[in-house]
Amino acid sequence: MRLFLRRTLRALAVLCLLALMGFAFLVLRVDRLGRQDHARPADVIVVLGARVEADGRPGSDLTSRTYRGVDLWQAGYAPHIVCTGGFKDEPLSAASVCKRFAVELGVPDSLIFLADGSSNTVEDAQATAQLMAARGWRTAILVSHPLHLFRARWLFARAGIDAVTSPTSTETARIFLPLRVWYAGREAAAVVVTALHGWDVIPAEWVAKLQTWTYRLQ
Repeated sequence: MRLFLRRTLRALAVLCLLALMGFAFLVLRVDRLGRQDHARPADVIVVLGARVEADGRPGSDLTSRTYRGVDLWQAGYAPHIVCTGGFKDEPLSAASVCKRFAVELGVPDSLIFLADGSSNTVEDAQATAQLMAARGWRTAILVSHPLHLFRARWLFARAGIDAVTSPTSTETARIFLPLRVWYAGREAAAVVVTALHGWDVIPAEWVAKLQTWTYRLQ
């Protein structure tokens, strides 16, 4: 009995170690992708939503995302821009604020589309996929905070979108290291939780809460 117990504990310890190593590798991939720009010609540029200030102005992250999306549009990477995101209990959605700002930066109103009403990146991907399918678009450039792009690309791929990533100008190397690890770990955890939900391992409401929580922290 004692021998069986020792072997069981050793096996559990090995499994835990492997799980930790796997998670650490995922965190590194999250960080690495955010430091690379994979922009290439596409049908559309997707600016992922982020916080909107109480007075209706874009928060700092949404501002940098919109700037990056407009830069890509001006450089000719894609003819259209899709702005996503927004909570229904807010006066203005992140998507509408993004569009207004992009128009102020010189993008014609007719070239900007909204995928709003979503509260997390999963819903952003689903709404964008429907919009793109309706217009025959297949490829996209995802624009977001560097540490958000790994999860975003994965979720958009699950939604059937052929997407590459282009980070904002935020330099992750300058982020205080413990905070940078926290953000990357949070994104990696969200990927794991969403994957486990896909395997019916954890309840849907847990996934929704985590996705909404990570969205609100952006």
